[in-house]
Amino acid sequence: MILLNSIFAALAVLSLALSFWQYIAARKFPLHGRIADPAFSPAISVLKPLKGCDATTADSLVTWFNQDYPGAVQILFGVANADDPVCGLVRELIQKNPGTDAQLIICGEALGANAKVSTLVQLEKLAKYDVILFNDADVRAPADFLGNVVAPLRQPEVALVNCFYRLANSANTAMQWESVAINADFWSHVLQAQTLKPLDFALGAAILVRQKSLNDAGGFAALANCLADDYQIGNRIAKNGGKIALCPVVVECWDPPMTWRAVWKHQLRWARTIRVSQPVPYFFSILSNATLWPLLWFVVELATARTFCAPLGAIVPIFVRIAFAQNLQRRFVQSSQMVAPFWLVPVKDLLQAAIWATAFLGNKIEWRGQKMRLRRNGDLEPAT
Repeated sequence: MILLNSIFAALAVLSLALSFWQYIAARKFPLHGRIADPAFSPAISVLKPLKGCDATTADSLVTWFNQDYPGAVQILFGVANADDPVCGLVRELIQKNPGTDAQLIICGEALGANAKVSTLVQLEKLAKYDVILFNDADVRAPADFLGNVVAPLRQPEVALVNCFYRLANSANTAMQWESVAINADFWSHVLQAQTLKPLDFALGAAILVRQKSLNDAGGFAALANCLADDYQIGNRIAKNGGKIALCPVVVECWDPPMTWRAVWKHQLRWARTIRVSQPVPYFFSILSNATLWPLLWFVVELATARTFCAPLGAIVPIFVRIAFAQNLQRRFVQSSQMVAPFWLVPVKDLLQAAIWATAFLGNKIEWRGQKMRLRRNGDLEPAT
């Protein structure tokens, strides 16, 4: 029992140290800063794959028509099926914005297991410009986003620019759980990783890339069967010597309400994707769980201590973890109303530990309503 107590104590201290590192890395980043240069405004082709729509879709799409950008902008909306209800919405928006170079493209070819990438392959052929921005359907961007996200391309060595994204509509407790994972942990973990080495992956909400760099990495066609197309495109460009930059401007993701079961599936899909993409870092990521190890230390201490006061020091890291997570959320979302309740932080950590373990127990995922199997190389195939 003494040995077990020592092990959990060491892991609790390690998780606390990693939390400090993560917090400091996040605080140093110029989050929400503006870097646009009006004198630098290359033409941009925006590729927007769509599938279906909900109550938030119209407001999300409008933000791309309302960009305050001095350069030329082409917007291509891609839909796999002409009967998709989002088609009517896109046509209405195009009609309301006659001065915008925007088109709705029916991308009927199924070129791989990843339907989004299949659409991007077909949209890319119609892109007019050498700078391409592609983003998810649920992404809302501030009016000055294009000017800021393109700014790092002033450096010739920058091949790809991406940005952080926040979950903007935590409609219920289940989604608040996911908001802790995204609005507190994900972006700060990325910045923590960047202190060790330059980014060699991309974040998928909105990615801007030079077309030449994209083509040199195999183009979208090379990713037609990949689940983690964002990770893969960044990784391949980085391997070719291209630099990946982070824009400090944050976009918003607006998801329809999700149940606990839906959030679990979403988080498990991400976990299995990361496990395949970065197996060693993913395996050791459990060490940074600043609730799990202190809690286990507390239980062992409680079982061996003569008084209840003795093990209380074991839970100090949990209070530090909560304080850091709440602070990072406030800084990221810039609104106290969007900060999840403090008690969800340790709940999220314990659920994350369960997801971490479950990720090793299979390769099946559910994505966009389809059940798929994730192969060792990151490719998708239909689940049987």
